[in-house]
Amino acid sequence: MTVADSTMERADLTARPRGTLPAGPTAIVLGVALVAALTAAVAWGSTSISPGEVWSVVWRRLSGEPVRPGTDDLIVWQLRAPRAVLAALVGAGLGLVGTAVQALVRNPLADPYLLGVSSGASLGAVAAIVLGLGAGGALGLGLSGAAFVGALATFALVWAVARRGGGFAPLRLVLAGVAIGQFLSGFTSYLVLQVGDEQQTQSVLFWLMGSLGGANWDLLAVPAVTVVAAGLWLQVRARGLNALLMGDETAAGVGIDVTRLRRELFTVTSVLTGVLVAVSGAIAFVALMVPHVCRLMLGGDHRRLLPISALFGALLLVVVDIVCRTAMDTQELPISVVTSLIGAPTLLYLLDRRLGSGS
Repeated sequence: MTVADSTMERADLTARPRGTLPAGPTAIVLGVALVAALTAAVAWGSTSISPGEVWSVVWRRLSGEPVRPGTDDLIVWQLRAPRAVLAALVGAGLGLVGTAVQALVRNPLADPYLLGVSSGASLGAVAAIVLGLGAGGALGLGLSGAAFVGALATFALVWAVARRGGGFAPLRLVLAGVAIGQFLSGFTSYLVLQVGDEQQTQSVLFWLMGSLGGANWDLLAVPAVTVVAAGLWLQVRARGLNALLMGDETAAGVGIDVTRLRRELFTVTSVLTGVLVAVSGAIAFVALMVPHVCRLMLGGDHRRLLPISALFGALLLVVVDIVCRTAMDTQELPISVVTSLIGAPTLLYLLDRRLGSGS
């Protein structure tokens, strides 16, 4: 491929395609919708609170004014607000990591769970519950800590297998992640079968399908810092992500160190996935669906795609969590139940659209 060909491909990728939306107005609309969704998430529930009172409580807390007596402050600030913020953080993180992984392996059907890291995090969390390694247990890791340790251990194992023989090929990375992930999933299922307490079994299965029920302000610091840091790093590397989609030879021809970029991408996406699964469990379809929808709206340039994916992922998961909390009177739905009901038809529609257009 000539330099001229490479330049033309880059121009095609970075130019806004016809029929797509401008990134600036789209970001503004998504931002306003996210604020509205966060307000609704805090206001709606078994006890409804007016949006005005929600923002009044938030303002008093942030400004240091005296807290008024009553239950509204407890419900808004201690129970619902941390959960809504965590939903936004996890959704934004899943949008970012899904976009990055699809560029990493050059496969639009890839998601972070393809690399096996979520399976390792799930195994760590289940081991903490079943074997008593959580808070008060032998190691005192806590559920989130055990999940993160499992994610990092899996990351190291997948890395070691993928690096055998030199290089860092996407196919070898995917095969290593899938194989190790399936092995760990089988071991997780075995541990679940060893649970003698029916209530504990339900707790494990519920967590494996995604839950934000354990949200509190102390839990938010690590995912907030991780999501923001990963988002900024990915935005700086947006040009490299664009180049990866054009192939290794083309990317190298425009000055990208492909092997180094893939190593860094794998590290960042693995750490981010581990943090997200540690605080929310395994949430299906969001990381796979969000990049597809955003590409349909904006095109494939990661300079526009990454921030919009973060905003859209945050909005989606906040809305999904509202549905999970309010759809049934007697119990809360696992998040993956709702995301799967939304994600599967959406992806089938997008596939039919692509096949119908011949792309």
